[in-house]
Amino acid sequence: MDKITFSTDLEQNIRLMQDIFQGDNTLVTRRAQSPKGLSCAVFFFDGMVNAIAINQSIIRPIVCSDRKRVSSEELAQTILQVNDSRVEIDSDKLFASFLYGDTVVFTEGESRPVVVNTKGFTMRSTQEPTNERVLSGPREGFTECFMPNLSLIRRRLNDRRLKFTFLRIGTRTNTVVCLAYLAGVCEDKLVQNLKKRLESLDPDSVLDSNYLAERIRDHRWSPFPTLGTTERPDVVAARLVEGRCAIVVDGSPVVLTAPYLLQECFQSNDDYYISFLQANLSRLLRLIGFLFSVCVPAIYTALMLYHRELIPARLLFAVSAAQRGVPLPAGWETFLLLLVLEALKEAGARTPGPMGQTMSIVGGLVLGQAAVSARFAAAPTVIVVAIAGVTGLMVPKLQTAALYLRFGLLAAGAAYGLYGVGIALAIMLAMLCGMRSCSVPYLLNLVPRVSIEHEDAYVRAPWFFMRHDRFPVKKEDRH
Repeated sequence: MDKITFSTDLEQNIRLMQDIFQGDNTLVTRRAQSPKGLSCAVFFFDGMVNAIAINQSIIRPIVCSDRKRVSSEELAQTILQVNDSRVEIDSDKLFASFLYGDTVVFTEGESRPVVVNTKGFTMRSTQEPTNERVLSGPREGFTECFMPNLSLIRRRLNDRRLKFTFLRIGTRTNTVVCLAYLAGVCEDKLVQNLKKRLESLDPDSVLDSNYLAERIRDHRWSPFPTLGTTERPDVVAARLVEGRCAIVVDGSPVVLTAPYLLQECFQSNDDYYISFLQANLSRLLRLIGFLFSVCVPAIYTALMLYHRELIPARLLFAVSAAQRGVPLPAGWETFLLLLVLEALKEAGARTPGPMGQTMSIVGGLVLGQAAVSARFAAAPTVIVVAIAGVTGLMVPKLQTAALYLRFGLLAAGAAYGLYGVGIALAIMLAMLCGMRSCSVPYLLNLVPRVSIEHEDAYVRAPWFFMRHDRFPVKKEDRH
């Protein structure tokens, strides 16, 4: 946007503002003049501001003023009765604030406008995120409003080393993005790395945090997440304390965190609010569930096609009897049932309200029973696919990776049997070993090396075993 130059003539400034926003009926121009002759023009957008604040803190002080002429500094500091008003000479910053709910005030004889914070647009109340519910622990979640989200983080980290760095990204949306970190705890190299990635972006618009995540993440084509996402302030605060960075995007309740390791995909918010014994059991079940989700269909297909001698005799007789009369081989049968499962999940997710869950459950039961009765599919195959679908829901952060791995391993098992499954798993492990998240190895704690580095990796140690002196805080730095 070209720089706009204002004049000292109030009428000319009024015409200029009205020409710039010509055709926008939400623009409100309010003239205010005192009996002594002080003349001002107030500009704001209807629906974006607090009308009471404008009437009581801007219009009334101007109308009641006993001054005939004031400078912009005097208007901002002595006339207007607000806690946040400033003289703005940069037109880009002026319009960025104006379009976001601030009020612009011009006075006669001054070319420098005054920007007043009068934001008052409707916002959603803070509530528990539906995708990250916990059995015990804080219930607050982020909303779409920028500053309230930052206040939720600061309220949990009462540390003066907490830093918020603002950037504006998007040529059209001009979205405010905040890079949050704890100075002295987070490495400077990580902060500079993320800041450089954000500043190098030049998108047309940024309407959600995923607009940035897909551009700044490592290994963009990998189904494994290399940037963390959360809607919970307590999770962001915990990761900041661990020395990570958080990226808050205006208009989005989802906050990005970096770096992000594979082990975090198997962790849950509940792990830190319940007994460590129960938390460790839950983590083990999630790990086993993920392995079952991606491997069971492939192993079943490989055994039925190439390695029947490895199946116990009684089980083999039962499965073979169920397979009798089914027109498709085990590989195609499993593949088609997995497609039906994904279609049911997508339909249930897109159907509004409780009807979606009902349709998914009833549709799965009806279609599965009908397929077995019509001899289109064998009952063991339906059971295997159901196990893969249910266990895949245990690790929601890896659902995309589980989907791709499930079909990839199935193809390898159908083509080369258990040897193909083993080779595919080895290739997957090699790819994971080469992945990084903001220069941090993705499998950093796969093999424990030092006790302090794996107290909260795949097993959560009790709180009385946790080390708190890795980043010592001096007494004078606490406040």
